[in-house]
Amino acid sequence: MPDYKYTAIDRGGNQTSGTVDADNDAQARTKLMARGLMVTTLAANANASKAPANPAAAKPAGFTIPGFGAKVSSDDVTIMTRQLATLIIAGLPLLRALELITKQERNPAFKTILANIADSVSQGNNLSEALQAHPKVFDRLFVNMVRAGEAGGVLDKVLDRLAKFREKASRIQKKVKSAMVYPGVVMSVAVIIVYILMVKVVPSFQKLLDGQKTQMPPLTQFVVGISKALTVYWWATPVIIFGLYFGLKSWLSTDKGKEVFDRIIFKLPKVGSFVQIVSVSRFARTFGTLMASGVPILQAITITRDTLDNVVIAKSLEKVHDRVRDGEPLSVPLEQSGVFPQMVTSMIQVGEETGQLPEMLNRVADIYDEEVDNAVTALTSIIEPILIVFLAVVVGTIVLAMFLPLIALITKMTGG
Repeated sequence: MPDYKYTAIDRGGNQTSGTVDADNDAQARTKLMARGLMVTTLAANANASKAPANPAAAKPAGFTIPGFGAKVSSDDVTIMTRQLATLIIAGLPLLRALELITKQERNPAFKTILANIADSVSQGNNLSEALQAHPKVFDRLFVNMVRAGEAGGVLDKVLDRLAKFREKASRIQKKVKSAMVYPGVVMSVAVIIVYILMVKVVPSFQKLLDGQKTQMPPLTQFVVGISKALTVYWWATPVIIFGLYFGLKSWLSTDKGKEVFDRIIFKLPKVGSFVQIVSVSRFARTFGTLMASGVPILQAITITRDTLDNVVIAKSLEKVHDRVRDGEPLSVPLEQSGVFPQMVTSMIQVGEETGQLPEMLNRVADIYDEEVDNAVTALTSIIEPILIVFLAVVVGTIVLAMFLPLIALITKMTGG
C-alpha cells in the first residue's frame, strides 16, 4: 500500500500536511475527508510502488501547452463555467456536459485540459478532483466551491453562482484596466515627445548657439547636458528602463516589497481609497460566494485571503481568521482591523445577527461594485488634468530653456 503526500485545510481553517496510506488517490481522499480535512494537493511518494489511479492527477501540476503561445485566459474559464452551469441546470449529466463543452472549445490548450477533466470524471473521480489537477487554470476558490457543491448535492447552483461571481469580477477588472488606458497612453506620448525634443531639436539649437558663442543660462545648460547624455550614451536609456522595470518587479515579488508598496498605495490620496473600494468589493464578493456555497467560515476566510492581491487586507484577514477561530463574531475583528469601512462591518454584523451573512456580503459587494464605477470616473477626471499639466510643464521647460539664450542674443543685437 503506497504512501500519499498531502496538504489540506482542517476544520479550523489551518493548512496541514503529512502522509496517508492508501491503495489509490480516491481512497486517500476518503480517509482524509473522514479526518475532517479538505485536500488541496495529493501526490504519491516518489518511492511508492503504485501510481495514483487518477490519470489527471498523475500529470504534472499546471497544464501542457500544445501550441506555441497557447494559453488559457480567465475569460475562457468564465465562459466554460457559465456553459457548464447552464447545461447541468438544463438536466444534462455532468460527463455529457463536459464532453459537449470540450467538443466546441476552440482554444487548443483549454480543449486538452477539458478532455483530461472529462476523462477523469468518466473514471469515477469527482469534478473537484479532476479540476484540482490543473491549479494554474482552476484556483483554490474554484475547486473548493465545486467540492462544496458536490458535498451538498447542489453542484448546479454552485456552478451558476460561480459563473456569476467570475462574470462580475471580470467586469470590475475590465473597468479598472480601462481607467488606466488613458493615463498610460498620455504618459507614453509624453515620453516619446520629450525624447524626440531632447535628441533631435535641442542639439540643433545647441549648434546655433555655439556658432553665436552665446553664454547659455543655467536652465539651458541643464537641458543641453541631459540632451548630450541621451545622444552620446543612447544605449544607457533602454538599460536604465529595463533595469528599473525588472528591479521593481523583483522587489514586488518579495513579501516585504509587496507589503511596503501596498501600504504606500493605501496612503496615497484618491488612489488609496480607490484601491480600498476595489479590494473590499472583491473580498465581499468572494467571501459571500464561498459561504453561500456551503464552505465553512474559517476555510472561506483562508481562501478569500489567498485570492486578494492587496497584502494589507490579506494580513488583516489572517488576524480575523485567528480571532474568529477563537470564538469572536466576524464583524468585531473586521472593524478593529481599521481596513474595512464602517458601513461594511455594520452590514456584516446585521448579517450575523439575522443569520443572513452570505446574502449581506453579496449586498455589500453589489454596493461597492457601484462605488467602483464612481471611483473610476472620479479618478480618471483627476488624472487627466494632472497629466496634461505635467506634459505642458516638461515641454514648456525645454522650449523655455532653448529660447532664453535666443532672447538674450536678440536683445544684445538690438542694443536693448
